[in-house]
Amino acid sequence: MRREGRFDAWRLPGGVTCPAGVSVDGHGGAEVVRVRATAAWVETVCEALMGAGEALADIPAREIARALGRVGERFLDEDDPLRRRALEILPGTSGLSPEMCRVVLDGMARDWTEERLNVLLARELGAAEALDDFLEGAADTRARAVGPALCAQVVSGSVPGVSATALARSLLVKGPTLVKPGLGDVALPVLFAEGLAEMDPRLGDAVAVVYWPGGSRELETVALEAADVVVAYGSDETVRSLRDLSPPTTRFVGYHHRVSVGAVGRETLSGEQTVRAATEVAEAIAVFDQRGCVSPQWVWVEEGGAVAPDAFAEMVAVALEAIEDRWPTGRLDMDEAAAVQQIRGSAELLRAAGRNVRLWQGATSPWTVVYEGGTAIEPGRMCVGRVVRMRRIETLEALPEAIAALRGHLQTVALAVRRDRFDRVAAAVASAGASRVAPFAEVAFPPAWWRQDGRGVLQELVTWVDA
Repeated sequence: MRREGRFDAWRLPGGVTCPAGVSVDGHGGAEVVRVRATAAWVETVCEALMGAGEALADIPAREIARALGRVGERFLDEDDPLRRRALEILPGTSGLSPEMCRVVLDGMARDWTEERLNVLLARELGAAEALDDFLEGAADTRARAVGPALCAQVVSGSVPGVSATALARSLLVKGPTLVKPGLGDVALPVLFAEGLAEMDPRLGDAVAVVYWPGGSRELETVALEAADVVVAYGSDETVRSLRDLSPPTTRFVGYHHRVSVGAVGRETLSGEQTVRAATEVAEAIAVFDQRGCVSPQWVWVEEGGAVAPDAFAEMVAVALEAIEDRWPTGRLDMDEAAAVQQIRGSAELLRAAGRNVRLWQGATSPWTVVYEGGTAIEPGRMCVGRVVRMRRIETLEALPEAIAALRGHLQTVALAVRRDRFDRVAAAVASAGASRVAPFAEVAFPPAWWRQDGRGVLQELVTWVDA
């Protein structure tokens, strides 16, 4: 809801009213109005959701997918009021530029369609009907999947759309859902929930979106103790804290801090394909302004091509500058801007000291390319603002050793290599802990059915019952 430039960061099931007072948080140039929740009120919300779950259980899974898909498709329709509201609100709440918000909304919402949700159900559960009744399996087995009585989703606010995706996943398996989004991701789950309430009040009553500041231990404890499945996104510290607050009988699904990287093979460093590779690398860096877990923070360039690794880094810098015209960088807060300046300053000092370091940076925007002549890395604080560190490597077959320090936090490896080499390099980085390997052009928006961090996103939410 839009009110005098403010956005209400909640959507409640029918019959539940807001607490007496509200608070206002500033974020990304917007004022986000949140409920001043109490533990007793959160308990009331949870009870209402679990009551709505009884009706949810009787709705066929394909009917739920159809309703979710119809709402999701509204975000792709240029003429739909729901999409227009989203694009009006997103820049202020997310900190991304209006142009980038459009890119992110299109990339996220394409997975909220009925077609893609049904593919997700089929790939993970075998058939949507597994949520409706016992189905015959191999060797005279019968089984059905049962969703949670209440799913609590605690989501970080770094990338808009993640909370809405989380909401859709748990409703898809007939799980009434409490979503606590991060401050930068309040708009889309609220709008999605409003759309659901218009489409089917039974589904609208089975979801609540409520923002409160992270670390509100009393509120989080009530929500986590009421749920039988908890899904948490965030830093290692946040996920650890929420895991500790969850009862031992509660299924806990944690998506902790992840890092993605990229690599460019020597065979792509010649002719027009070099320009195309540099553009795709730059676009992968630009989407989400490097806030996403799929954003490549380091990129290795293989030696021996027609274009040297440092020359390719310069081409990426040129591509990033060109991208500013169509996808401008969003706002950085003070800490983020300081981190970018620190990276730039450190590179300049190293170069002045005679180290093999080169730096390219935007004159009026915070994009930054740092080329460092070494190969191995020492992971430090990740940056936003389209910062990338580029390095040379003698052969991509040595990439697992170069990224060894990222094990446990490595997620996606983006590749620009010849097709007949892709599987060989992918197998090598898989052994180093990567859970996804994709071309640069595809890294920003994995398909709905990707195994996030190597695990099935619906399988994590359901319990299988054999009969």
